[in-house]
Amino acid sequence: MISINDLVVQGKKATRDGFGVGLTEAAKMNPKIVALTADLLGSLKMDEFKKEFPERFFQMGIAEANMMGVAAGMSISGLIPYTGTFANFSTGRVYDQIRQSIAYSHKNVKICASHAGLTLGEDGATHQILEDIGMMRMLPGMMVVVPCDAHQTKLATMAIAHHHGPVYLRFGRPAWPVFTESLPFEIGKAQLLNEGSDISLIATGHMVWNCVEAIKILAQEGITCDLLNIHTIKPLDEEAVIKSVSKTNCVVTAEEHQINGGLGDMIAGLLSRHHPTVQEFVAVCDSFGESGKPDELLIKYGLGVADIVKGAKKAWSRKK
Repeated sequence: MISINDLVVQGKKATRDGFGVGLTEAAKMNPKIVALTADLLGSLKMDEFKKEFPERFFQMGIAEANMMGVAAGMSISGLIPYTGTFANFSTGRVYDQIRQSIAYSHKNVKICASHAGLTLGEDGATHQILEDIGMMRMLPGMMVVVPCDAHQTKLATMAIAHHHGPVYLRFGRPAWPVFTESLPFEIGKAQLLNEGSDISLIATGHMVWNCVEAIKILAQEGITCDLLNIHTIKPLDEEAVIKSVSKTNCVVTAEEHQINGGLGDMIAGLLSRHHPTVQEFVAVCDSFGESGKPDELLIKYGLGVADIVKGAKKAWSRKK
């Protein structure tokens, strides 16, 4: 029986830290990897890469659209460009360039986006993009990866180098529990972190840990849950989702994203085609964010542990 009780927490690190380590490690193994950033070297933790490979590092300045075009051009010559900037500037500011210059011609560019979601915190709504998963997953051929902790972000950063085609890798700013060091990782394969029979909790990114905490509370009330970590939004591990939901006939999705267009919508669409079932959504409900501390923002916008527990109880009650 797979249980969250077997997870060992190795302190806290920001997922962006895992990106920095993974980028350098990937570059050591593949000389074709180059890195570009839009004046955010330190924020994207790309310092070590620049130190190790100065000839493969390109500071593009505050010119994100140009950075995407340059990355597309580099990929034509056989290089593997990793672009690095905040998630808002990696998607919303440059969507036209990504669509036309990268996705349309299936360029081998890795779009790496830090400071995503509400947990960006004090920088506020202008930077807290909550629409990016939806925007990027709708682009044909675009892989979308959202790891749940720093260790998994490191592995994901290294793994996407082996995938030929455009990738959107989303990660964050705050220190977050590191708990996946003992777990195998494979792009496109969901991780079952806990087994139960009453509810399927399906989460991505920072919300996976909040689901871990919610499961502990629900267990005290006799409610047991499957927990799926969907680190790869696209391609979605449909088999894992259907297997879990076929057992529980009850699902709660949790994501640090708008309720429209993200993981919850993907799961709902999949289940409507293959296994219609009760579903509750834990997500931001059609709202922009605001400046504040990450944990307080998650609670205010309905993404706290208590909100997952509430959603699970509601879904379970509807099922009964």
